[in-house]
Amino acid sequence: MNIPAGQYLIRSWVPEDAGALVRHVSNPNVTETLAVRFPRAYSEAHAKAWIDLCALEADPVNFAIVEGDEAIGGIGLTLQRGTRRRTAELGFWLAEERWGEGIATTVVRAFADFAFAQFDLLRLAAYVFGGNGASARVLQKAGFVYEGTLHSSIVKDERVVDELVYALVRAAP
Repeated sequence: MNIPAGQYLIRSWVPEDAGALVRHVSNPNVTETLAVRFPRAYSEAHAKAWIDLCALEADPVNFAIVEGDEAIGGIGLTLQRGTRRRTAELGFWLAEERWGEGIATTVVRAFADFAFAQFDLLRLAAYVFGGNGASARVLQKAGFVYEGTLHSSIVKDERVVDELVYALVRAAP
């Protein structure tokens, strides 16, 4: 699946992305504010397992952010169930050497449009580690609104941090 995002492409992960995935996700500056599903010592086996898992998704929700032929980041959704079935959580990361170029904002905007259309969502939520001003700015520039702070809600590497809640809401039909 391909989703155009300006000069970038959001597409399904492919086996050839494993090297770039390892290179970028092995950077602790990238993973410092990501979920614990990204192990500290990210190996080629981890990358291949992730790519294989994504290939099994009936409705793809996890994608590579690509420039040219190289994966430079990732973006995905966690679809909610039950009473929150029209809500999804958005997550994204970008290679450190590409920070500050506006790539994430461009990609998040395009991906949000895709998510709302593809999954009939009313709400996209994004949770940002306290102190991660760059991701908060990306979300704000992409139209997300700050909704509040969940105090001391994250424990990662024995560090306790707040979590900022952002959302992009579409009106119910």
